[in-house]
Amino acid sequence: MLPDASAAGGSARQALPSRIILPLANPRTAADLVRIGAALMEHGGTLTALGIVEVPEGMALSDGATKARQARRLLQRVLEFAPDGVELRTKVRIGRRAAEGIIEEARDEEADLVIFGWAGRPGGRRGAGAVFSPTIDEVVRAAPCDIAVVKQRGVDAVHRILTPVRGGPNAELALRFADALGRHFRATVAVQHVVPPEVSGAVRSQAERALSTFIHQHARTDTESLLTDGLDVGQAILHEAESAQLVVMGATAAAPGVSATAVTVDSGLFGALPEMIAQQARTTVVVVKTKEPISRTIFERLAQQAETLEAADRAVEAAASIPARVDRWFAESNFHHHEFGDLARLVRAKEKQGLTISLVLPTLNESATIGPITRRARRELIEKVPLVDELLVIDSASTDDTCQIATDEGARVVQHADILPSYGTYRGKGEALWKSLYETTGDLVAWSDTDIQDWHPRFVYGTLGPLLTERRIGYVKAYYQRPIVEDGVFKEGGGGRVTELVARPLVNLFFPELSGLIQPLSGEYAGRREHLEAIPFFTGYAVEIGHLIDITERLGLAGLGQVDLDVRIHRNQELEGLSRMSFVILQAVMKRLEERKKARLFAELGSTMKLPRSGRSRLSLEVIELADQERPPMIRIPEYAARRGSRP
Repeated sequence: MLPDASAAGGSARQALPSRIILPLANPRTAADLVRIGAALMEHGGTLTALGIVEVPEGMALSDGATKARQARRLLQRVLEFAPDGVELRTKVRIGRRAAEGIIEEARDEEADLVIFGWAGRPGGRRGAGAVFSPTIDEVVRAAPCDIAVVKQRGVDAVHRILTPVRGGPNAELALRFADALGRHFRATVAVQHVVPPEVSGAVRSQAERALSTFIHQHARTDTESLLTDGLDVGQAILHEAESAQLVVMGATAAAPGVSATAVTVDSGLFGALPEMIAQQARTTVVVVKTKEPISRTIFERLAQQAETLEAADRAVEAAASIPARVDRWFAESNFHHHEFGDLARLVRAKEKQGLTISLVLPTLNESATIGPITRRARRELIEKVPLVDELLVIDSASTDDTCQIATDEGARVVQHADILPSYGTYRGKGEALWKSLYETTGDLVAWSDTDIQDWHPRFVYGTLGPLLTERRIGYVKAYYQRPIVEDGVFKEGGGGRVTELVARPLVNLFFPELSGLIQPLSGEYAGRREHLEAIPFFTGYAVEIGHLIDITERLGLAGLGQVDLDVRIHRNQELEGLSRMSFVILQAVMKRLEERKKARLFAELGSTMKLPRSGRSRLSLEVIELADQERPPMIRIPEYAARRGSRP
């Protein structure tokens, strides 16, 4: 029933959705859904093309990692459908069922609208409990936002849009969306209301006034008011749809003439009428439903509430389980550098987001490798493809030709001791990384070790890729196979000894949310400046483990990503050097534990390490000071804050 004509006109019109999700089973057929989503979206909003990887019960969610990579590659094809000026993102989620993943994404992203494509019910038969499909049905029952289902038959040339209305919030949403689509396609919008042919003239006049008021309240542009006679509402709509290229209608609680209290589950969450129109119309049909519940029998509502509460309890329990969260993260946030091999695409993403990128190469006596690394980074990532905007070699008082070689190759070289000299200086890689934040300007900062014998640009674009393609990610770690050379013999997988013997056991014991990190101590990583400048830096070997703990506390596990870089060959340290590294990492983990638990776990943390020395007629202990210092978040340094135009 349409509102009475006496209702106040010109009521405040709701804004169009600004965050729209497009769950895609087949990205190849997504062009029409993207066009419709772009037309419905508020200016400056975002579209997210969502792929769901289902992992059966009995299998770990992490087993979906390979399929997630495949799904991401397939979703890249959707990007070519994005109209100019429209931000289209892609994302893959892991779940037991597709519906769960869609609902979680809608809640996490605070989506305003989910748009489904619908192939139609097999054989045109009505199901016993499904509406448009089991997945859509389940999402509609629990989604925290509006829903649109599109029966796709093309939207290439839209001149007339038909919107059948009967009043109510779903009809209001349908007209609002039809109005937006009409403006986008420059099409006429015809708003249809069907009345029985035998109604009196007074009733007809009242219906005409009500329809006019309804249009005035919910449309921004001039539309065609269409009052149609018909005993069969569905056939009247189908007849009018013959002259339209697009039909937009709201869900109905019941078929025409059926009392709302008599509606059963067989009538569906959208109603029998919209589904019939979607099935039989020759044109594209969009059926919309607000997030507000529609009328159902009291018995079914109670049963549905119980089912929803039970599902919510299961979801909360699963979310509270750290192993389950880690498994899901491992599958959803585990990338491969091949996904980002199209550097031109990354450059477009960088430019579209208005970002700049700094690449920092920390050095200490790397004359054997710094030349090829600097040369290739500049040639491949700056000159051939302008992915990197700034290349900095930050040196820690090398005594060989490292600085001269890097300078000759076109890099800007700075001694970390010369940066912020009033704050003093410490030895260590972490100190160099901390000061490199002051010395660079990029919105994204990528670091790469420089003792690598087989350095490749993937060590940079691999860690930058997730940051440029997924806004949720704020920090990316690399991992790779790490062969080792011992006594001139090349051994597969012998590297990463501190990781396997120290870091991994510590992480699993005390920070299990990080247990999915394959190589937490890897030297290749990238992050968003806004997060990097807000965390402290250990000045030595503990910088990597400190980053992970502090970034995770700031962003949550979902803000991290990791990327497979295949193989990395670098200079391996002697056993004593590994022992020193392990000592400092243990110190840092214990320090963070005490801070997080707000308790003193140890009366005193040792800061010196005793190393046995033996020789002919000599046995002694050498005492070495190994405590890592800790630099405050860079944003707290007044000089940096002034340079960045922010307050410390």
